[in-house]
Amino acid sequence: MSVPPITNADEPAEEVCRQVLQILALIGDKWTILVIGQLRDRTLRFGELHRAVTGISQRMLTRTLRQLERDGLLTRAIHPSVPPRVEYTLTELGVTLLDSLTYLGDWATTHRKRITTNRRDYDTAHQAD
Repeated sequence: MSVPPITNADEPAEEVCRQVLQILALIGDKWTILVIGQLRDRTLRFGELHRAVTGISQRMLTRTLRQLERDGLLTRAIHPSVPPRVEYTLTELGVTLLDSLTYLGDWATTHRKRITTNRRDYDTAHQAD
């Protein structure tokens, strides 16, 4: 696999790194991962997402959805009704993120027992520290 250059002559490396770190912080957030996972196969309304993403507050879900919309990873459609019906759908860009998230999830599932064992062994060895 070839790695693309981080920057070119038109972009300062510091700015590119700052932007990449912001994006990684977003997609590394557990709520982002769970929301994108729920939107994987279908469009969902706010209430459906809130019920599907266990443990997320309405405020955090709203913040997460706004950020994902801002970044172009999902779209929000408002349908005029009383009350208004709001639906969320992944964009093409959001769908491209699914492969990477799926790969990371599969990796975590495959190696979870080994990592759990390593953590236990480490904690046992460092109890006196």
